[in-house]
Amino acid sequence: MSESNKGDIYKELGATPIINAIGSVTMLGGSTPTPEVRAAMERAGDSYIPLMELEEKAGAAVANMAGVPAAYVTSGAGSALTLAAAAVMAGDDDDLIQQLPDTTGMKGEILIQKRQRYWYDRCLEASGAKLVDFGTDAGTTKEDLRNAIGENTAAVHFYMVEQDPDPDALSLEDTIEIAHEHNLPVLVDAAGQIYPLGNFGKYVKMGADFQCIAAKYMGASQSTGLALGSEDMIRKISKQSFVGYEGRRIRGIGRPHKVDRQEMVGVVVAVRQWMTMNHEDRLSSIERRSNRMIEILSGIEGVSVTLIDNMIGHQPFGVQVRVDESVTGLTLQDVVDKLKQGDPPVWTRAREEDDYIALHIFGLSEGEEEIVGNRIAALFD
Repeated sequence: MSESNKGDIYKELGATPIINAIGSVTMLGGSTPTPEVRAAMERAGDSYIPLMELEEKAGAAVANMAGVPAAYVTSGAGSALTLAAAAVMAGDDDDLIQQLPDTTGMKGEILIQKRQRYWYDRCLEASGAKLVDFGTDAGTTKEDLRNAIGENTAAVHFYMVEQDPDPDALSLEDTIEIAHEHNLPVLVDAAGQIYPLGNFGKYVKMGADFQCIAAKYMGASQSTGLALGSEDMIRKISKQSFVGYEGRRIRGIGRPHKVDRQEMVGVVVAVRQWMTMNHEDRLSSIERRSNRMIEILSGIEGVSVTLIDNMIGHQPFGVQVRVDESVTGLTLQDVVDKLKQGDPPVWTRAREEDDYIALHIFGLSEGEEEIVGNRIAALFD
């Protein structure tokens, strides 16, 4: 596709395509499937196949590449969390599977550190689970977890962000040790932990029973994710899923979490590419393009730019842009709003808790970093 007709399919619908300088956010599309993934998905659409069989084969292929016992393709990392929560409560009991989200008569509580509460823990509750905090905002101890475990505890949840470790949280190692002492499974949200490659499946290898990954970060379609885990956990997840609903005729809560055959194949190809690509070249390109924005924005009075030098996870490098309102007459939100008003709109964001705008390469086509840098610079002419 040439740059001249990029986004035309949206314009035909009366919608406005944008330049995405925020990154991998769901609300803007979340991913750019690689050409190889797109081609594989197109080929997969040529034939029909029993999806129970394809789920099994696709999961086995991913598990083999990740070096974990088992895997399952889901409709996103959030879907994997919901299905995992259902699995630890209902297990493989068909009556209980069909009873959810009503948890009457089953262990329906999932423990989570109070300082690890986050936006997506809601996905666990969608199964019917009740989240129970342990520890405090200031920190968490081993005794906090031990004291929180009760007769209704079904699992312990852990939110993993390796690029921003929390020294005051109870470690995953301690969480696994204590949970397993009480025969409780550990669920790890590791949606963005795909690099270094050793992190791909790392937490299952450490002893966690489950970890999720967002496949969109590796060049698969946005609406795909992965559940990695023990054979027992993945077997139970499969029974909650849409193929369990249709193939086994058991009405579990996973019916809306449908994954099509094209997406399953696309995930396998995306993971294969990710595990074999030259990541030094990938990171070098992202760093180069980030530095290009810094070059354009350097020297503007009242504007400071800094390279984000993180290389862990799904969204490496990037640029932090700070604005001195007393010099420029613009707030960060003014910059965000004015960029959206251009043609094409450039989407950025300034989080309430941050004093900067973060620009990321993830959602930018080659050369769009120049456009973003120049559009920001033009605001201060």
